[in-house]
Amino acid sequence: MAINRDIKTLMLVDSEPAQQRFVSALATRGGWRTIIANDTDTALAKLGTQEGMTLDAVLVDEGAPGMPLGEFVAELRRWRPGLPLVAITMRNSVAIAVAAMRAGASDFVQKPIAPDRLLGALDRLVGNNSGELRPLTEKLRVPLGFEEIVGSSPNFRSAMAIAAKAARARVPVLINGKAGSGKEVLARAIHGSSPRSRGPLVLVDCSVVAPGLIASGLFGHERGAFPGAFDRQLGRLMQADGGTIIIDQVECMPLDTQQRLVDFLRTGEVQTIGGTIKNSVDVRVIATASTPLDKLIADGHFREDLFYALAAAQLTLPALVDRRSDIGPLARHLLTRIGQLPGLSPLGITDDALRLLVAYAWPGNVRQLQDVLFRSAIGCTGDVLMVGDFPGIDAALSGAGASESRPVAINGEAVGVTLYMPDGHLRPLEEIEADVIRLAIGHYRGRMSEVARRLGIGRSTLYRKLSDLGIDTAA
Repeated sequence: MAINRDIKTLMLVDSEPAQQRFVSALATRGGWRTIIANDTDTALAKLGTQEGMTLDAVLVDEGAPGMPLGEFVAELRRWRPGLPLVAITMRNSVAIAVAAMRAGASDFVQKPIAPDRLLGALDRLVGNNSGELRPLTEKLRVPLGFEEIVGSSPNFRSAMAIAAKAARARVPVLINGKAGSGKEVLARAIHGSSPRSRGPLVLVDCSVVAPGLIASGLFGHERGAFPGAFDRQLGRLMQADGGTIIIDQVECMPLDTQQRLVDFLRTGEVQTIGGTIKNSVDVRVIATASTPLDKLIADGHFREDLFYALAAAQLTLPALVDRRSDIGPLARHLLTRIGQLPGLSPLGITDDALRLLVAYAWPGNVRQLQDVLFRSAIGCTGDVLMVGDFPGIDAALSGAGASESRPVAINGEAVGVTLYMPDGHLRPLEEIEADVIRLAIGHYRGRMSEVARRLGIGRSTLYRKLSDLGIDTAA
């Protein structure tokens, strides 16, 4: 009987029955057939005794009985060099994840497993994205303050200036930007720089929650409010009382839930689904959107009143390709942070490698840049990343004939100050000077003494220029 190749085959190496059932059901939903191996020895035995077995991917839990995860990955690579493998690690097992990636794992997910992230990781393994350009499912999150968010291009610093002012206020904030541009990182920085920083920070990602469950997650529900509501559940808004809630991908929220959110923003009161009592809560709402909301409003998929309620302070993060001058400093900064992870060490990067990164279009934005640097750091055997550590990017640029169109770079960074206007005439000196100062502030992360020293002026002169040119230090 012919095999239906629309059904992909996954081997799950895991001894926990509950997780076996969960992953198998999830894989079935995504078009996968699951083969179970309770330990690593059984997994290798199945591969050895059934050499003709058609297998599309392996998913292995770090706690599976048998050999350690890194050893199993390395052994599997000897048996099936091209077989994609995803490791499941505990939330704090960064060193184990790094060891698995270094041994040859294609990706990793962390517990508790988010269904959409796991399915996305599996689908990418058998798709066209491969090598270092494939995004990692997990983001290694470390809270950042404004001073650590690197960027000096005018469009980026303008967004940062709005964010810095919004952090000091109590109003809702709407952050627009393409996927991977850093919206969640900036939202966390706004909370961390606000008077609410000591309060709770709660995240709701509407893109990974079933639409029918978003309202329950936000507002909570009473027992018996709907089929499957076996217990009373406290909503995220109540959990965030006194702090901040980040509603990620707000455009994925159903219209009826949007109406509930509008009512909350107007009244500050939460009523659980199935409940009759309203509770007052004090929560700052920060929403993010990857899709232009004005288009969704015109199509009837997003409420206009919710847009205006959320957009008391609104900013747009530019795509990385629109701020190429930031790629060099950002890459160095990300490498510093990656080098602080368990199992890794700080790495430098050559100017030629930086020119390569600056030339690439980065459709996945900052998140993709971080993933590429992370993968390259894992595979690097020296203490400096070179062009050869980014074969996927080099191949993509060569294939697209992009070498001729690569932007001019100085010391590995694209020129960050525009000298000419669109009509070919020079820009006014005042505008150029303002851009140079903004670039310096971003490059030296707001350390004003260093900025003044590098520009060859005194601090008092620098602050006078800031005032004269109308530059906010956050910009």
